[in-house]
Amino acid sequence: MATAGAGSYRNANHRNSLNNKVDKNLSVNSNPKTSLKSKPSLRKSAPASLGGAGKDDSGVAGRVRVAVRLRPRNAEEKVEDADFSDCVELQPEMQRLKLRKNNWDSDTYEFDEVLTEFASQKRVYEVVAKPVVESVLDGYNGTIMAYGQTGTGKTYTLGRLGEEDTADRGIMVRAMEDILADVSPETDSVSVSYLQLYMETIQDLLDPSNDNIPFVEDPKTGDVSVPGASLVEIRDHQSFVELLRLGEAHRFAANTKLNTESSRSHAILMVHLKRSVKGRDSILSTEISNSSHMVKTLKPPVVRRGKLVVVDLAGSERINKSGSEGHTLEEAKSINLSLSALGKCINALAENSSHVPVRDSKLTRLLRDSFGGIARTSLVITIGPSPRHRGETTSTIMFGQRAMRVQNMLKLKEEFDYKSLSRRLDIQLDKLISDNERQQKAFEDEIEKITREAQNQIAEAERNYANALEERLKYQKDCMESLKKLEEKWMMNQGKDGDETGKNSDVSTNEEFARLKNLLQKETLVRKAAEEQVNNLQKQLAQSKTAEASGNSEILKLRKMLEDEKFQKQKLEGEIGRLHSQLLQLSFHADETRRRLDRVDPEKVLGALDSPMHPGRSQLNDLENGEKTSIANLFEQVGLQKILSLLEAEDADVRIHAVKVVANLAAEEANQQKIVEAGGLASLLMLLRSSKDETVHRVAAGAIANLAMNETNQEIIMSQGGIRLLSMAAVHAEDPQTLRMVAGAIANLCGNDKLQTKLRNEGGIKALLEMVRCRHPDVLAQVARGIANFAKCESRASTQGTKTGRSFLIEDGALPWIVQNANKEPSPIRRHIELALCHLAQHEENARDMISGGALWELVRISRDCSREDIRTLAYRTLTSSSTFQAELRRLRIEC
Repeated sequence: MATAGAGSYRNANHRNSLNNKVDKNLSVNSNPKTSLKSKPSLRKSAPASLGGAGKDDSGVAGRVRVAVRLRPRNAEEKVEDADFSDCVELQPEMQRLKLRKNNWDSDTYEFDEVLTEFASQKRVYEVVAKPVVESVLDGYNGTIMAYGQTGTGKTYTLGRLGEEDTADRGIMVRAMEDILADVSPETDSVSVSYLQLYMETIQDLLDPSNDNIPFVEDPKTGDVSVPGASLVEIRDHQSFVELLRLGEAHRFAANTKLNTESSRSHAILMVHLKRSVKGRDSILSTEISNSSHMVKTLKPPVVRRGKLVVVDLAGSERINKSGSEGHTLEEAKSINLSLSALGKCINALAENSSHVPVRDSKLTRLLRDSFGGIARTSLVITIGPSPRHRGETTSTIMFGQRAMRVQNMLKLKEEFDYKSLSRRLDIQLDKLISDNERQQKAFEDEIEKITREAQNQIAEAERNYANALEERLKYQKDCMESLKKLEEKWMMNQGKDGDETGKNSDVSTNEEFARLKNLLQKETLVRKAAEEQVNNLQKQLAQSKTAEASGNSEILKLRKMLEDEKFQKQKLEGEIGRLHSQLLQLSFHADETRRRLDRVDPEKVLGALDSPMHPGRSQLNDLENGEKTSIANLFEQVGLQKILSLLEAEDADVRIHAVKVVANLAAEEANQQKIVEAGGLASLLMLLRSSKDETVHRVAAGAIANLAMNETNQEIIMSQGGIRLLSMAAVHAEDPQTLRMVAGAIANLCGNDKLQTKLRNEGGIKALLEMVRCRHPDVLAQVARGIANFAKCESRASTQGTKTGRSFLIEDGALPWIVQNANKEPSPIRRHIELALCHLAQHEENARDMISGGALWELVRISRDCSREDIRTLAYRTLTSSSTFQAELRRLRIEC
C-alpha cells in the first residue's frame, strides 16, 4: 500500500448504520445494481467460466458484487491539483457515481456499494467482505479482490494490520477475527497459505526458498489448489497477524513516481476452513421378537470445507506516468499483461462468449473459480479523485461494470468424514478384540480350574468308593462268621435235654438273630449310601470326560497351528535361501560389468560414445539395461521389505550383496520414496554407523547420495545424524570411489537452504575439505560441486536477509583451496569452483577476505576468459556491483 495513499484515510464513523442484517443465504445478489449507460443482465447460464467446471442443479446463482471506494487526495494532489475539482462525484445514498468528462458533461454509473473517502475500514468490511466470510463459514468458496490503479489504496483496504490503531485493520485481519470467533478449536480447523504471483511465477511468502510453485487443477471439479505451498494452521489472532507481517516482509515492492511503495506482485491469501456439522447421528427404533429396541445407526460425521481467497492485485500503471525503468519496467509489463488477461476473461464472461481465454495468464487460472465459477465473489475497485488520472479511473470503473455482469453458481462443499469414522471404528475394533482376548483368557482359565476340581473330585470319589467297598467286605465277613458260630451253637444245643437248657438256648439264639438283623440293616443302609455316592461320582466322571474332550480338541487346534507356523517358517527359509542365491548372482553380474568398464580406457569410451551409431554405446546400454532388468525382476519377485531385511543379516556377504541391490534401486527416482517409507534410509545410515567394511560404506554412501537428491529425504538424513556418519566415513576411507560417493552425498545436502547452519555445525564443510587429500579428479569434482551448492545457498540467504556475517566456507578455511583450483582441469572442477567464487563475491562481507586471499584476480579472469557465457556474465555483474571490489580495482588501475 502506498504511503501517500494510505496515510490520508480517516477513521470517521459512517453516517448510516447497517440497518439490514447481512443476508445469510446464498442468493447474494437479489437486487443487482446496473449502470445508467449500459444495463447488465443476469446470466441464466454461463457457457464458460474461469473455473471450467460444469454447473449442476445443486448450485445457487449469485452475481459478482462490486463496490467502489474513493481515496482522498494525497499531499501531492492537494498542491498540484488545488485549482481543479475532483474528476468523480459520489452519490452514496443512491449507490451512484458520476465521472466528469469536463465541466458540463459527465457519465453516471451504479454499483452495489459506493464508499466515500470518509468510509471507515469497518464499514468497508461489513458491506464488501462480511457476506463472503459468512458464506465460507457455511461451507462455500469465497473470493474478495481489490482492483485499481497503483496508489489508490488496495493494500490499505485488504492488508492493513492496524497495530497502532485497531480501527485501521483491513479486510484480511477482520475476516480472520470473525472466522476464529465462529469456529470450534476441538472440531474445526483453519489453515492459511500466503502466496505472491511475481513475473508469472508463484512464490511462497511464508517460505521464500519455495520460489517456483506449481498449481493443480482438478479435471472434474475445476478446483485450483497449490499443494506445494506452506500451509500453516491458525489457532489465535496474534499468530495470524505475525504470519501476515512475515508475508508482507517478503513481498516485492518498488518506489515509483505514483507510489513510494508500489506492490510489484499480486498477493493471494488462501484460508482453508474445515468444519464438522453436529447432530448427524440418529436413533432408529426397530421391533425385534415382540420387543422394542433402540439401535443407534452408525453414520459418518459430515464435514463442510470452505475456502476464502483474498487477492490484493498489483496496481495497473502507465509507464510514462510511473517512470519505471530497468527491472521495474519488466515488472510493470508483467503486471499489466496479467491484468489485461483478467480483463479479457471478464469481458468474455460478461458477453456470454463461448470461449474464455483462461490460460493466457497464471492469474486467470488461479482465479477461475472466482469469476463464473462456484465461489461467492466480492470485488472492491479503488479509484483516486485526481483529474490527471481520469483515464485510469475510467478504465477501473469499466472493469467493475463488466464484473457486475458475471454470475457464479454457488455450491455447498459438504462431504462425509470417512477418515474420522474409520478412526472411530478402528478404536472400537481394537477395544472389541481386546475384550474378546480377555474373555477368551478368562474362559480358558475357568476351564482349567474346572478340570482340576473335577480331577480332584474323581480321585476323592475313588478313595471313598474303595473305603466303602472295604467296609462292606468287612461286614460281610463278620456276618458269615456270626452265622457259622450260630450254626455251631445250634448243633451243640440239639443234643442237650431239659427244658431249662432249651429255654436258655432259645433266648440266646433270639438275641443273636436280633443282633444279626441289626447288622444286616446297617449293611443295607451303607450299601445304598455307597451306591448313591458311586452314581454321583460316575456323573462327575462323565462331565470331566466331556471337559477333557473339549480340551483335547483345543490342543489339536493348537498343534495344527504350530504345524502351520512350522510350514511357514520352512517356506520363509526357502525364500531366504533363494533370495540369497539371487543376490549373489546379481552382485556377480554387477561386479563383472564394473570390471569390464574399468578395463576400458575412459577417454576412449567417452570419445566413442559421442557417435550414436558406435557399437560401444549399444554394448554399454545393453549392460545397463540388463542389470536394471535383473534388479527390476528381483524387486518384483522378492519385494522391497524382504530385500531391506537382508541389510541386517549376520552373513557379511549377504549384507554386502543386499546393500548393492538397494543402491541400484535407489538410483531410480520411482523407487526412492518407497525405500524411505520402508525404512531403507535408516538401515543405510545404520550400516554407516555399525559396519567397518569399506565396500559397505562405499555402496551405502552411493545409495544415500541418490536419496539425498530429494529435499524431504535431505531433512530426514540430517535429522538422523547422517552428516556426522558421512564425515566419519570420509575420514576413514582410502578408496577414491568411496570418497567420491561420500562427497556426492554431502554435495547434495549442501544444496538445501534450510540445512546450511546444521550441516556446517556437524562438520560437513570440514569433511569436504578433508577429502581433497585424495587427488582423484572424480572426488575433487564432487567436493567442488558441494562447495558451489553451499555458496549458492549462502548467497540466496544473504540476499533475503536471513544470513549475515562472513561465509561459513571462508570461516572453515575453504577459500585457499578454491583459489588454488579455480583454473584447474578437468572442466567440471573448474566450472563448480568458478560458480562458488561468483556466489561468494555477491555478499559484501566476504569481499575483504577474497581480496586478501587472491580471489579478486580469479574473478577478473573469469569475467574475461571463462568459456561459459553465463558464468562470465555473473562474474562481471558481481565485480561491477560491489563497491569494495570496485575500489580495489581502481587502486590497482585494473579495468573490469
